[in-house]
Amino acid sequence: MATVKDMPADPLRAHLVRLLAWEEAHAGFDKTVLGLPVELRGVRPAGFEHSPWQLLEHMRLAQKDLLDFCVNPRYEHALTFPDDYWPRSPEPPNPEAWATSVDDFKADREKVKQLVGEAAVDLFAIVPAGKGQQTYLRAVLLVADHNAYHLGQLVAMRRALGCWP
Repeated sequence: MATVKDMPADPLRAHLVRLLAWEEAHAGFDKTVLGLPVELRGVRPAGFEHSPWQLLEHMRLAQKDLLDFCVNPRYEHALTFPDDYWPRSPEPPNPEAWATSVDDFKADREKVKQLVGEAAVDLFAIVPAGKGQQTYLRAVLLVADHNAYHLGQLVAMRRALGCWP
């Protein structure tokens, strides 16, 4: 979580930085993904459409795409929903995939937080690659909302698997 000295001076920006790693209203990303037993990462519990691996990787892919949308002036929406945003297999493809996905998610979340903290970025401006009212603020709120939604699913999934603290 960002420290006070790392927070932007602008109250809106400071709140958005906190929101991206929020742990005040629900479990945060680290608590939700860390400690999940290896043997349960590819299991689809009864009543759930996806496995923990699929949720984690979906969150990483969606966040990465939204970040690219905001920072890449040549961004083109090439991913097709839902196929390109969800891994087909419920199982991670190799033993390192889980840790890599977690690390990549965290690194991209930090980049979104850095974007928010940049005073030169007008949060209310239309993203150059966007259409209509697709502002930087909208993209950041979409990242936070999307992540919170799927973290809640992952907590429920871990409860169903019997591995929630």
